[in-house]
Amino acid sequence: MINVELIKDGENRYRLKRYGKMAVDGIVYADDELLPLIMTDKSLQQLANAASLPGVRGPVCGMPDMHEGFGLPIGGVMACTADGVISAGAVGMDINCGVRLLATGLLAGELDPPFLRRLIDRIEEYVPTGVGRNSRNREITREIFEEVVHIGPIGLVERGFGLPDDLNKIEEGGCLPGVDLGAVSSKAYKRGAVQLGTLGGGNHFIELQVVSGVYDRAAANIFGINPGMLTVMIHTGSRGFGHQICSDYSKTLLAAAGKHGIEIPDRGLACAPADSQEGKDYYAAMACAVNYAFANRQLITHETRRAFKDVLGGGKYASEIDLIYDVAHNIAKWEEHAGQRLLVHRKGAIRALPPGHKGNPAVYRHTGHPVLIPGSMGTASYVLTGTEKAAESFFSVNHGAGRIMSRTAAVKEISKEQFERSMSGVLYNIRNYKELLDEAPGAYKDIDRVVETLAAIGMTRKVARLVPLAVIKGKD
Repeated sequence: MINVELIKDGENRYRLKRYGKMAVDGIVYADDELLPLIMTDKSLQQLANAASLPGVRGPVCGMPDMHEGFGLPIGGVMACTADGVISAGAVGMDINCGVRLLATGLLAGELDPPFLRRLIDRIEEYVPTGVGRNSRNREITREIFEEVVHIGPIGLVERGFGLPDDLNKIEEGGCLPGVDLGAVSSKAYKRGAVQLGTLGGGNHFIELQVVSGVYDRAAANIFGINPGMLTVMIHTGSRGFGHQICSDYSKTLLAAAGKHGIEIPDRGLACAPADSQEGKDYYAAMACAVNYAFANRQLITHETRRAFKDVLGGGKYASEIDLIYDVAHNIAKWEEHAGQRLLVHRKGAIRALPPGHKGNPAVYRHTGHPVLIPGSMGTASYVLTGTEKAAESFFSVNHGAGRIMSRTAAVKEISKEQFERSMSGVLYNIRNYKELLDEAPGAYKDIDRVVETLAAIGMTRKVARLVPLAVIKGKD
């Protein structure tokens, strides 16, 4: 075991001092209240473990929402050189779990609770929720499954499941290159072929929100965000397809590590050289799941637009629901940083490019792309932009609030009264509150404090704050 030691290194910033076999230092971003929460689990140890892998480029980074995961902590960032490794555990089980935000032409203040209830009921009618649920468009998804794996939502839009402009507002344009469906197991294939257009369970959601505050009017105008606007946030990933790929390759890469003489500090960080056959196969399979997840959120967007059209009773409303942006949380990508080509693993962390960066989509080149930070159920979400100061984290920031309580502990410790108080004024689709306790706001860190941690030191700029009005969750 490595004895981790944190040294304060400026405001909201701590250095994880190099020990044992660590090849590089780490950086942990936290304020005085968040730091003790990080110290309660194994996330610092996991960050130190990642710093000992071959080819890792410093620093490994822990975000304000960091908490213990499998291998790399959730809220962790690890970059490796071309002669380094790739690790499935440093990407995560739900490959390209991510968030997209939609702007509507509606003012939330003009919509009453019965209207919002009709909206979420109709959305849920079109979008299956819960673990293991299959698509209601089974014939369509089987036909287009291989297509979306290769080109993401591009084919969906061409088939009418979306607007052409949607493709200009998705990370990587919705299509990560390097796909090889031959690297995917038959079991993963079967799971993916029937789940496109489904939400899933756990922390995934579809949420109706109101823009409660705007901090950067110029950026908000470019993003299409106005005070009082009704927005829709969609949070889901690659479903059973990505989960199976991660499960398959966690075993494959564990064996590969031994074959290539790599000493791994934890099974969760099973890895192989990125340029080995095993490493290339994992990347190719992961890219399949990345594109699938972008397409999944695209199909859900189409169904959401359809639900709005039904409830509002007019075709024009579908085209007025515009995509603001779509970002990935769990991904490994080849990027250029400080003139070097690096494989950046982000697990529970998102890319946050500054204004002018060539990686931004053209429409957001001058502002930096929207950085979408969902809160926990019942709490606020944020739209931010990255700055040049985020270069030290490989232009990465936190992806949400971060858990402080396990699912089991939340169910045991959060009372009905506490849950109802935390959800005051927010509609939700599941009648039995006990089925939502593992995702109750009390199980998460304070999203306002988490966001302010990086904003205070200039790594991000706040653009807008969104408050939930109604939320759709799936049963675990």
